[in-house]
Amino acid sequence: MLDLSNITVVAFDLDGTLIDSRLDFPAIRQELGFPEDVGLLEHIATLEDSDQVQHAHQVVHRHEMAGAAAATWMPGARELLDSLHDVGLHTAILTRNTRQAVELAKRNLEIPIDLTLTREDCAPKPSPDGLKKIANHFSATTPQLIYVGDFLFDLQTAKAAGALGCLYRYGDNHRFTEDADLVVDHLNELAFLFLQNRLVLHKRKKS
Repeated sequence: MLDLSNITVVAFDLDGTLIDSRLDFPAIRQELGFPEDVGLLEHIATLEDSDQVQHAHQVVHRHEMAGAAAATWMPGARELLDSLHDVGLHTAILTRNTRQAVELAKRNLEIPIDLTLTREDCAPKPSPDGLKKIANHFSATTPQLIYVGDFLFDLQTAKAAGALGCLYRYGDNHRFTEDADLVVDHLNELAFLFLQNRLVLHKRKKS
């Protein structure tokens, strides 16, 4: 069992990890005429025409807002957040979405989270900037943080920051397994692991 006893902060990706916003990235790429093998934000950064840039951001934002409005909880996500708070852990969201879209999803689903960073607050993943800011906010070091996500960018971000990376594995993202420090196939597994580690830590303190 991975030792999580030093973890004080649990950070999450949003789409596909805590919520299902059904964002159709292939449809967004098709609408914009973007290549399939490059991240949306990364490709926008290569555009030189300011009108193209503005249009691309508007299209992505429209899709994000629609996804946020229709979002539902991923299985076990709400219960996991409650469990983490019950054992005294800080929680955060680090996402490449806009703050407006994230706030809409948070309001609609009443997501209980301590801190949220979006692409307007820090360099987008896979930059480690966001995780470093999250750790600093909670007076923690990045080795005291675990980042939970469903995509390679999430695991690369954790590694670059010196944090643990947890893959929420489902569908076809099993190909990222080797890049993860920890893999769970349901979010309730993560809640159980933290509960186990807290019990072990409690026994150590008593002995």
